[in-house]
Amino acid sequence: MLELSEKQIQQFRQDGFLIVDKIIEPEAALEIRDRFEGLFSGQYETGIRPDEVNLPEGDPPYTKQICNAWKSDLAVARQVMSESMGRACAQLGGWTGSRLMVDNLLWKPVNGRSIGFHQDSMYSLWIDKPELVSCWLALDHTTAQGGTLVYVRGSHKWGEAKPIMKFHGPEDDLKEVREWADTNGFELELVPIEVPPGGGAFHDGWLWHGSRVNQADVPRRSLAMHYFQDDIEYNPEKMTVGNGPIYGRYKKFGSNVVDESHFPIVYREDGYRSPGLDEYLEKGVV
Repeated sequence: MLELSEKQIQQFRQDGFLIVDKIIEPEAALEIRDRFEGLFSGQYETGIRPDEVNLPEGDPPYTKQICNAWKSDLAVARQVMSESMGRACAQLGGWTGSRLMVDNLLWKPVNGRSIGFHQDSMYSLWIDKPELVSCWLALDHTTAQGGTLVYVRGSHKWGEAKPIMKFHGPEDDLKEVREWADTNGFELELVPIEVPPGGGAFHDGWLWHGSRVNQADVPRRSLAMHYFQDDIEYNPEKMTVGNGPIYGRYKKFGSNVVDESHFPIVYREDGYRSPGLDEYLEKGVV
């Protein structure tokens, strides 16, 4: 169980992020990394396809992305659904519980293009409480030159902006955050996340962040996990905003209740976890 100190929680709330050199064991990180080849080539352990498989082509190359690989691979699922991860995010968010919004497998090749700087919660307005806490887990040793995740310190306090114009491979990855900062009188302080496999960082959903071109001679692979607080509902007036058009497919007729089979509660103070979750992590599709 990952234990966070009160000092770490306060640092998270001040800076908008918290870097942790060891979130999971390096061996566990390498186990997930070993799944990348199969998953990105369409081999799914459970037989279920992820919600999104983004494999844009170009020269220089783009970052490849899979969303909700937990539905397809149990090694990924056991990490993103772990009670420890849910508890840590709930502590940082000041919540009584947490549920998974989405996971992302990210594979940035050598010379891989940037990911534009953005705010995660700007894409989750289709939920009535769009505030997120995310964990970015390094599966390779990360460096500033190697296209690692980069945070803008304190930018979670800068207010709600707009979705960026180009997410994958923009020519100017800092365009929107620079404009927002200039307009509102803020200063950009960029913090690259440099950690070993199994290390990473937690960040607030309103924190501006992105990743730059991979100038190293090795790829950079990572797992990102994004969590809501547990007591959320759909916001029917915002279903076409952000990634609502994708994940709104799970909304039931005449109800704003969020289905736990698609957005499982992974931690709650009273010990509750979504029914069937632990059985799925043990056996697969049930």
